[in-house]
Amino acid sequence: MVTINGMNPNLLRILAAMIAVGAAGVAAHVAIEAHNAGAAAGAQSCLDPAAWTMLDGAQPRRTGITAVLTEMAKKDVVLLGEQHDEDDDHRWQLQVLSALHAQRPDMIIGFEMFPRRAQPVLDSWVAGNLTVKQLLDESQWDSVWKFPPELYLPLFQFARINRIPMVALNVDRKLTRTIAEKGWDAVPTAEREGVGQAAPASRAYRDHLFEVYGEHSTPHGKNGAKAQKTDSAFGRFVESQTAWDRAMAEALARYALPGTADARPLVVGIMGSGHLRFGHGVPHQLRDLGVKNVGTLLPVPVDFDCKELRPGLADAVFARPQPAKAKPEPPRLGVRLEESAGAIRIAAVTSGSLAEATGLKADDQLVEIAGLPVTSMLRTIAAIRLQPAGTWLPLRVKRGDDTLELVVKFPAKQ
Repeated sequence: MVTINGMNPNLLRILAAMIAVGAAGVAAHVAIEAHNAGAAAGAQSCLDPAAWTMLDGAQPRRTGITAVLTEMAKKDVVLLGEQHDEDDDHRWQLQVLSALHAQRPDMIIGFEMFPRRAQPVLDSWVAGNLTVKQLLDESQWDSVWKFPPELYLPLFQFARINRIPMVALNVDRKLTRTIAEKGWDAVPTAEREGVGQAAPASRAYRDHLFEVYGEHSTPHGKNGAKAQKTDSAFGRFVESQTAWDRAMAEALARYALPGTADARPLVVGIMGSGHLRFGHGVPHQLRDLGVKNVGTLLPVPVDFDCKELRPGLADAVFARPQPAKAKPEPPRLGVRLEESAGAIRIAAVTSGSLAEATGLKADDQLVEIAGLPVTSMLRTIAAIRLQPAGTWLPLRVKRGDDTLELVVKFPAKQ
């Protein structure tokens, strides 16, 4: 469920994504990203804001962007991590892409955000044949990724205006969910989307995945026993994650393997940091496929724990400056939403809220907002949050067998 009550927008995005897709795939992925982003917090940092640190020796060393990217431009594949809902991570990615493109203009950019079936759409976008709306609609962005497209559109526009091929790295979430539920061997070959058998996860990667799995799995057994590494469910969870890594590695390796071209392009992968930290995920699968010359770059918060800043985390990290904290917004409408079978319903109405004053009630189904059909959780949230103060927002809701016309009258700013 999602509460539209001035909640932190980043948390709102994560929760909306988890609800709309279902717990199995997105919840695990968001959990991994959140674990990676937060596990190192709480200790003294040794990083300076907006500074690069190389991790190629026994001790981290401060360096400049020129040295880092000159070295990365010599790689066959460069992986750029991110925390999906962190705006500055995507601004950093755009900066790095631009600098690498200046040195290696023959470039290909792979995106975790798109499943393989979206490749024709990406080709049309780069060729200039699609509008932004067409790109998002035809790639089914709202159902396959869920995070606000505004975070990624500057990257997509950069590829389009420079005619840089975009490659869909991912697979349908149905595949990873099925593997997590049944195991790799139980998935028929025809349903694996062409993904090959993943290289086994290293012990360190399994240990890392178990930390995430243990924190977010439910106890089982007569005595509520905690998860164990020997649990078959954990084994399937690992298979699901490594299949995910393998799918992206295969898509990248197609353009980076020796012998694929006389002058190979620089292949850049845009993906969650959990897929590349310590070389466990996609880098491990790339090496198994024969791609050895791989570079990894990570954005990290400036208060990142120095104990976690170890050799192998990445080739280099960029310390993301802490943004100024905005004053929390007051409650916007005062409802809790839930999505079920494609319908957006009101799960609860806050007492004394604007929603209550408007006449909205729990179990109302939102049918239209401002004359437009209600089709997704994110767009519903955006329509409400972006409504200017002092204006009226017409709603059509279904209540039982009745359809009602209501108008939300947003108060003027004080």
